Amino acid sequence: MIRLEGVSKRFPGAARPAVEAVDLVIAEGETCALIGPSGCGKSTTLRMVNRLVEPDTGTVRLAGEDVAGVDPIRLRRRIGYVLQGVGLFPHRTVARNIATVPELLGWPKARIAARVDAMLDLVGLDPAEYRGRRPDALSGGQRQRVGVARALAADPPVLLMDEPFGAVDPVARGRLQVEIGAILKRLRKTVILVTHDLDEAVRMGDRIVLMRAGRIVQADTPDGLLARPADAFVAEFTGPDRALRRLAGLTVGALAVPEPAQGAPEIAWDASLRDALALLLATGSERLAVAGPAGPMSLSLAAIRQVSATDGTAPA
Repeated sequence: MIRLEGVSKRFPGAARPAVEAVDLVIAEGETCALIGPSGCGKSTTLRMVNRLVEPDTGTVRLAGEDVAGVDPIRLRRRIGYVLQGVGLFPHRTVARNIATVPELLGWPKARIAARVDAMLDLVGLDPAEYRGRRPDALSGGQRQRVGVARALAADPPVLLMDEPFGAVDPVARGRLQVEIGAILKRLRKTVILVTHDLDEAVRMGDRIVLMRAGRIVQADTPDGLLARPADAFVAEFTGPDRALRRLAGLTVGALAVPEPAQGAPEIAWDASLRDALALLLATGSERLAVAGPAGPMSLSLAAIRQVSATDGTAPA
């Protein structure tokens, strides 16, 4: 668990605090996406967790321990860190990059080699093909996968991700968000994700924290943020197409019912409702067939329409 208690930070010469009186609890195994306009304080908030930035006031606790009392180097070896542009060492092979923290921790060579291969497998890169390559021989998406593998190599309980997919092309970005998000959920890592991309926050976050001028405006589930914006700022930030974004963040399994739909177009249980709506509209169907975990199920167009009909207007 990560707990921020009354945390504030003002940089020298700044007209206002970068972060002001932030209280936030991130549960074990949760992915919390920090989002908001440029300069809202989201990256500063993330960097106070691993003491790359020291708060002026307040306390940051990791598993109940005040991080201010922990040696910064030792602290950072317990926290994975993935940033935009990845920051791989260009002169090191992929294997040596992934091995960085295990080497610093003094792991035996055989254990490190096994861990490198396991991490490459985890992020979908063949160890035999990629362990000896250097970063300049990789695509942007491959470098990002290696960056995630490096951050997870020592099995840290906490992972910080600062605009991790910002330098990846849009086609690869969506795929990486889904795949890396699934990996982190499977490993039960506690994650803080900083992003400017609302779709990324909805896709990856268990909870979204929207910030403005150094303060938290709304902290909610992705569906709650989109369906019930707290004020006019949240409504404007999430945009007029928030209903479609809600559908992108919900799966077919959330609405499917145990009624077979023989002859209907088929869709996967874990597909998004937005994909389901697109398939229904493209085929002119009223129902979709779903292979549920307990047998045949179906999803109706009416059920999707009912979910997307939520007004989402900010309170007056």
